[in-house]
Amino acid sequence: MKKKITLIGAGQIGGTLAHLIALKELGDVVLFDVAPGIAKGKALDIAQSSPVNGFNVNLSGTNEYEDTKNSDVIIITAGVPRKPGMTRDDLLEINLKIIKQVAEGIKKTSPNAFVICITNPLDIIVMALQKYSGFPKNKVVGMAGILDSSRFIYFLSQELNIPPKKIRSLVLGGHGDSMVAILGSTEIEGKKIDELVKEGRIKKERLNEIVERTKKGGAEIVKYLEKGSAFYAPAASGVEMAESYLKDLKKELPCAAYLNGEYGFKEIYAGVPVVIGSKGVEKIIELNLNEEEKKNFAKSIKSVQNLLDSAKKIDPSLI
Repeated sequence: MKKKITLIGAGQIGGTLAHLIALKELGDVVLFDVAPGIAKGKALDIAQSSPVNGFNVNLSGTNEYEDTKNSDVIIITAGVPRKPGMTRDDLLEINLKIIKQVAEGIKKTSPNAFVICITNPLDIIVMALQKYSGFPKNKVVGMAGILDSSRFIYFLSQELNIPPKKIRSLVLGGHGDSMVAILGSTEIEGKKIDELVKEGRIKKERLNEIVERTKKGGAEIVKYLEKGSAFYAPAASGVEMAESYLKDLKKELPCAAYLNGEYGFKEIYAGVPVVIGSKGVEKIIELNLNEEEKKNFAKSIKSVQNLLDSAKKIDPSLI
């Protein structure tokens, strides 16, 4: 029997997710949106490409949670995207209200689903979603680290003129300006990045510039697009998480996961490497961070905590 994947929000990310999932034949797709026409239209458009691309999955659009019932995976993109000049914090109040409605809808219809959240501000929204829905913490994760790591690897590959697949790296912490590029775990063609700096293949200052560009990767795209935010790379990242769960691949992926003592932090969601398999988040991998990375990670958690405090003021039920 085919798996069922529901996408909450049929905007740019939702539509791209549906297309990628269909091409990979990961399961039947239900696009859900409060604007039913958009969900139905995109589902029909993608479905009409199936004879050309040769995939065999069912795609449908709806604005009824009932149509999403018994989903195996739910990917949430519902919410307002960032507009130029808007911080992730500005989004908080609007998107908390939206995520509360989503949590109530999916709780009734798909209590056993694996839920991936893409809505910003990511770390707080995924935390609120888990609280509102009451789903097990290992079944609710946020997509951020894969995207941030992918951006960082891409920028490095361009700088060094090396294919992206020959570069390994991780970006951890909160999704935003405080994210932490783990240079100690960055390898290019099997060599540590520090060796490349010593060899003069990349200057330390240039490396720092690339880290900064990664932190502002989303804002850079928002600035270019003017009326929207990134969607191709975020969708590809969400699909990688869903595929690892559905196929029990047990991939090591950086995701916003619930910390309960790992890395010295408790009761907070933040970007860390996890193993995703058929049970959801099966393990949190604790890396040996150097002193600077530890300090930056703690700073990143602090900014997530500050945003969480703001969220609790907006909605005291999150306390």
